[in-house]
Amino acid sequence: MQQSHKTVLWVILSICLVMLWNNWQEQHGQPTLFGQKPAQTAQQQTQAQQGNGNQAAGADASIPSAPANGSSDASAAVPGNEASQPAKAGETITLQNDVIKLGIDSVGGQISYSELLHHIHNTQDPNSGNLVIQSDRQGTYFVGQTGLVGVKDAPNHTTPMTVVRRIETNGQTTGVVLAAEGGGLRIERTYQLSPGSYEIKVDNRVTNVGEQSVSPALYLQLTRDTHEAPGQSGYYKTYAGPVVYTDADKFQKVSFDDIQKGKAKHSGKATDGWVGIIQHYFVSAWVPKQGQAREYYTRSVGNGRYAAGAYEPLGQINAGQTVDVGETLFIGPQDQDVLAKVAPGLDLVVDYGWVTAIAKPLFWLLTFLHGILGNWGWAIVALTILVKLAFFPLQAASYRSMAKMRKVQPRLNAIRERYGDDRMKLNQAMMELYKEEKINPLGGCLPILVQIPVFIALYWVLLASVEIRNAPWIGWIHDLSSPDPFYILPLLMAGTMFLQTHLNPKPADPVQAKMMMFMPLIFSVMFFFFPSGLVLYWVVSNIFSIVQQWVITRHIEGKPVFGRAA
Repeated sequence: MQQSHKTVLWVILSICLVMLWNNWQEQHGQPTLFGQKPAQTAQQQTQAQQGNGNQAAGADASIPSAPANGSSDASAAVPGNEASQPAKAGETITLQNDVIKLGIDSVGGQISYSELLHHIHNTQDPNSGNLVIQSDRQGTYFVGQTGLVGVKDAPNHTTPMTVVRRIETNGQTTGVVLAAEGGGLRIERTYQLSPGSYEIKVDNRVTNVGEQSVSPALYLQLTRDTHEAPGQSGYYKTYAGPVVYTDADKFQKVSFDDIQKGKAKHSGKATDGWVGIIQHYFVSAWVPKQGQAREYYTRSVGNGRYAAGAYEPLGQINAGQTVDVGETLFIGPQDQDVLAKVAPGLDLVVDYGWVTAIAKPLFWLLTFLHGILGNWGWAIVALTILVKLAFFPLQAASYRSMAKMRKVQPRLNAIRERYGDDRMKLNQAMMELYKEEKINPLGGCLPILVQIPVFIALYWVLLASVEIRNAPWIGWIHDLSSPDPFYILPLLMAGTMFLQTHLNPKPADPVQAKMMMFMPLIFSVMFFFFPSGLVLYWVVSNIFSIVQQWVITRHIEGKPVFGRAA
């Protein structure tokens, strides 16, 4: 039983590291350390054959095949020329409100560019320009696409479109109407931005201008390569890739690797939900009208690119008949309050993993404190103190146990010297001493075990919250989501860890004692590259614990506390 509390502390530290690594695996859609991630859906689909479907050989692989229950009508008449003036080949129509700027490609009406006007690209460089989410450039490819399938030659995202009209708001182009014809179908698509919103309203009016009835399907998809999102660190990773949500199967991640290997599993047919691609702090998602039938898909489209989307069957459209379909495309930050209003479950893109039940209340409290203090750094300080106060009784019990162990340390050393290698007598003598002094050897560890889920949840709250991106604290900390530029907080953390090591009972094992001395240095080096908001949390937590532990230790040892005898 010698130094058993220290052994358990090492076990706890190992558990924490394992849990953090396990969360990293889950964030990347990989199997967890506890076995293959269980199926998340009631409707699972394997995507190995995606991209074959009804497409002709040699066709553009980015155009999805018609859904399994769709119909293809190759006999529809091809209409004449578009009456309105065609856009220039490859022309980009720019739309903008006060928070987002979009580029709409006249070829297919693809969203080939999106720029967030209130978020800079590199938070450590204020001159790096605004953050670009969508781009049709090689190496940072990420576009939004929509079109028709199920009818031969129907307009899709590779079909040249004409500009019918532009929509102006206060002298700024906030919308555009595009049109194209093919396969006996005319599609008139409207993109519209509203003030202060990251929602893009996309309305498709599909008219059968041919002579025969057809049954097309509208597809909505996001296509992206696997480029790393801005702000990623070599020391921690957050998930970037496709996600699908339905009421039945909830939030599902679908990794690029699984799509490539044909192992992707997620919801298929549904009448609710959404599909998107997320990256650290930001999300792009197609949200079809709720109650409207759709079928979700993910697929590899070649050239290292992957698509995630949804089919919407439009039913039979008779000659001369028109069908209107309205959807929303959201491109913006992972602001939970905003996302929850866009679509049910969209706020789940802020993913806290297995600690969600604890993390959500902590995030609410952090937001509440920010509303009072007006600064995210001080909100983190206040939240850390409140959490530490909530666990004060448990932590105090732990420190009392450690203080008692520290007090009897000389007697424990004497027992070890007396009995040497006789393990049975040594353990018996130690147990008698613990009984005499009313010490529980595990008393310093069990309270810590209870707190571990809370502190892991707080870790993920600070790591996932877009609110602290580019948020200043004081002085040299201009962005709580970036590492401390002068390493002051990591060095303070190392210092507080050294103090805590000094306050704890010294391990009898020389190797363990050296490890305890080196651990603060190892952690401080690692935290050089962690967001300063996370390091701030650890520093405040350590300072609070040091004061609490020092007071309790002085009291147990009968020494003056703050100038008074205990």
